Amino acid sequence: MSTAESLPEIDPELDSEEGPSLILVVDDDQDIAGFVEFNLKLRGFEVIRARDGQEALELMETHRPDLAVIDWMMPRMDGVELIRQLRAEPLTSALPVIMLTAMGLTGDKVHGLQAGADDYLVKPFDLEELIARVTNTLRRHKDAREVSPLTGLPGNARVRREISERMRGGDDYSVGYIDVDRFKSVNDVYGFDRGDEFIIALARSLQRAASQTGKPSIFLGHIGGDDFVFICHPDQVLPLTQRTVNDFEKAADRLYEPGDAQRGYIEVPDRRGNKQKAALVTLSIGVAQATEDGRRFTDPRIVIAVASEMKKVAKSQPGSYVAIDRRRSESE
Repeated sequence: MSTAESLPEIDPELDSEEGPSLILVVDDDQDIAGFVEFNLKLRGFEVIRARDGQEALELMETHRPDLAVIDWMMPRMDGVELIRQLRAEPLTSALPVIMLTAMGLTGDKVHGLQAGADDYLVKPFDLEELIARVTNTLRRHKDAREVSPLTGLPGNARVRREISERMRGGDDYSVGYIDVDRFKSVNDVYGFDRGDEFIIALARSLQRAASQTGKPSIFLGHIGGDDFVFICHPDQVLPLTQRTVNDFEKAADRLYEPGDAQRGYIEVPDRRGNKQKAALVTLSIGVAQATEDGRRFTDPRIVIAVASEMKKVAKSQPGSYVAIDRRRSESE
């Protein structure tokens, strides 16, 4: 494994931030509904209102809220039945729901949670507690949507938030972008199932390496396919990447067919049916660094862009390679 310091053009690869979350408030008491709407809007949320469960379902045909705050006792259709119907529909089955009710007994809470509510708040409720529950439920839901079902690691939105938090904290940090070289050849020869095993192996190698590298805690993300991100202190970059490369290359050797691993390449058929030799997988790792005596950033997308640039540098080198950006600060 080697290191480098040069870089080519910028190529951001993460999406932009999402807009304000849309909250559906369902309550037949218009005073309470108006109070909740007013205060949610003060906190930057967008809000739509329904007077009962039936009207809420009708609103769902034209709106896609990010969360619903639902009263239990309502005419025509109560909150429990509304939640059941939401859970039964594919488009709304994952909608996070906070239930409001005057019934505070444990049995009532259990009944509401069993119906599918994500959280529960008893009237009269504290406004700050409601805002906190809305915020936390949205965050948990968005994090859950971003988690890779294959590796269990967080995705793009969580990566952006983590970088933003490091920026606000003001401490030194590094962001690494990892890519598996010749991963397409593995998929072409062995199929997608075996390709998934290589991705899982890299995730596990990263987790073991992060654990062995120690404190401060290292953030790991999976942003899709064979692309991974780590965020750590600059002093941790080389120990982390060295352990990851060594562990992954050993794991990858076990995933190849014995004959392919022994001769050091696989044969990939081209469009004419001729077999071309493809070397075994390695890792290209690009690293952006923010340090007191080096470079500072003001936008998470630029950090990722720089790490992506360095990943391209790493790809131009043979074998597993780590390319680190060491430029000093400039206007971002």
